[in-house]
Amino acid sequence: MTKNQALLNWIEEMKALTKPDQVVWIDGSEAQLDALRQEAMKTGEIIKLNEELLPGCYLHRTAENDVARVEHRTFICSRREEDAGPTNNWMAPAEAYEKLGKLFDGSMQGRTMYVIPYSMGPVGSPFSKIGIELTDSIYVVLNMAIMTRVGQHVLDTLGDGDFVKGLHSKAKLEEENRYICHFPEDNTIWSVNSGYGGNVLLGKKCFALRIASYLGRNEGWMAEHMLILGIENPQGEIKYVAAAFPSACGKTNLAMLIPPEVYRNKGYKVWCVGDDIAWIRVGEDGRLWACNPENGFFGVAPGTNAKSNPNALASTRQGTIFTNVVHNLENNTVWWEGLDKNPPKHAVDWKGNPWTADSGVKGAHPNSRFTAPAKNCPCISPEFENPKGVPLSAIIFGGRRAKTAPLVYQARSWEHGVFIGSIMASETTAAATGAVGVVRRDPMAMLPFCGYHMGDYFQHWIDMGKKTDKLPKIFNVNWFRTDDEGNFIWPGFGDNLRVLDWIIGRCEGTADAVETPIGFVPKAEDINLEGLNLTIDQLRGILEVDRGLWTEEAKGIHEFYAKFGDHLPQELRDELATLEKNLQK
Repeated sequence: MTKNQALLNWIEEMKALTKPDQVVWIDGSEAQLDALRQEAMKTGEIIKLNEELLPGCYLHRTAENDVARVEHRTFICSRREEDAGPTNNWMAPAEAYEKLGKLFDGSMQGRTMYVIPYSMGPVGSPFSKIGIELTDSIYVVLNMAIMTRVGQHVLDTLGDGDFVKGLHSKAKLEEENRYICHFPEDNTIWSVNSGYGGNVLLGKKCFALRIASYLGRNEGWMAEHMLILGIENPQGEIKYVAAAFPSACGKTNLAMLIPPEVYRNKGYKVWCVGDDIAWIRVGEDGRLWACNPENGFFGVAPGTNAKSNPNALASTRQGTIFTNVVHNLENNTVWWEGLDKNPPKHAVDWKGNPWTADSGVKGAHPNSRFTAPAKNCPCISPEFENPKGVPLSAIIFGGRRAKTAPLVYQARSWEHGVFIGSIMASETTAAATGAVGVVRRDPMAMLPFCGYHMGDYFQHWIDMGKKTDKLPKIFNVNWFRTDDEGNFIWPGFGDNLRVLDWIIGRCEGTADAVETPIGFVPKAEDINLEGLNLTIDQLRGILEVDRGLWTEEAKGIHEFYAKFGDHLPQELRDELATLEKNLQK
């Protein structure tokens, strides 16, 4: 399979540690993957679904104590604690290797070690990076084969090159011994005692964000928690935007947006390049170009339906692995809360227990998932496999704010845009545990995923802005302004294209704006309301900038910034001072 000596030596070392009965290299062939599916079906690890209704689809259930990412068990193991920063959990590398080494010792006895060579990004692209994941889970192999490019061609491209080393073992699935450790200086990820995707598909958040953000800083590019979207106008011109949102802010819905009828009739189209991660670098032409390093979607199932996200739902109709959803025994398909109003009469819930809608419990876990090939998406971009990526016209940040942030505003400069990204926040909703309306900061939506000190991460953003004068413009959106009864005023979903339309107009110099203390806000008449049940006065209301609320906001930003000490870039201190000065005018 390979003559890469560093790789072969490392595998021998990991074999000696985990002691598998055998080692199988994943070549990416359909024959091999199908043999693994057959094996996993025999052991009950996966269940084959109705071949006519859901061809090539399978159901998997994780352990009941293993259903989500475990942030309190996720560590950045940099040599110096300071380099991990105040927002990450830190463990000294020597301590982590020793502690996890004991858990890995013999963990694959009686099992097979699978060697998965995978490429983040199109194989051979200048954007792409190669990883090797060693795992004892067929579920991981089958998911990685959807989420990344896997197989012999990856090894051929790697040659004698460097790679990210990933070791995963389900071990005993012990919650108290579950760890996901990242060693940025060693290009290494160790994950033990979990079988849940977000903790064990090491190409995803572990490599594509935590390790890649560290690599990006060292190599002069960016790894961001962003969707990438192409907007095609009636003349056939396509402009690309990247956008970052904290969870529960409609990221996947925006990534696969369907234009409202008034735009569709004029010939507008929207193309999905990626729904979760963007790797961004300066291209030969000086513009910032973005590539989606993934090959599939790892989406939350509950709430996904024909109205909220028809494209995501269509993506799951073939070759998909469903995790922790309801098994509909009537026709051997799947169901989840929010899919439709017809829960199955004869079904099994995510724990494997008999279930009906009046059981008094949810049938699907709230974090149940689908792993679907990106090529299934009806609006997947023709540029999806382009090794050069796509050029960005705009970068958009967003959050969930009931009253503070207007529907949309534009940064005055790159530095001001970095400031806007660094103060990104959402207010807790009733769905989250604890108090409602508490402001949670999640800079650039990277708080759980930055592989080094977040203050240094802000500095890297500032430094990227000095590399070229052809930077995308930066915006902030807030689809979640509410009236006095707590109802959302803006319709959201496909109608968000109306705001993107203004954003593109600003990038092209064809749309007007009004300067406010926080940045440029549209004139209400410049947002297309045709066909919308929304008055121009209602729109003016959600474009309003309330000085009192922003004065309070500035206090909260001071408090948040204090965490970063002398790692906080001076440029961000200056932007905060400017905001306060503008509010007093």
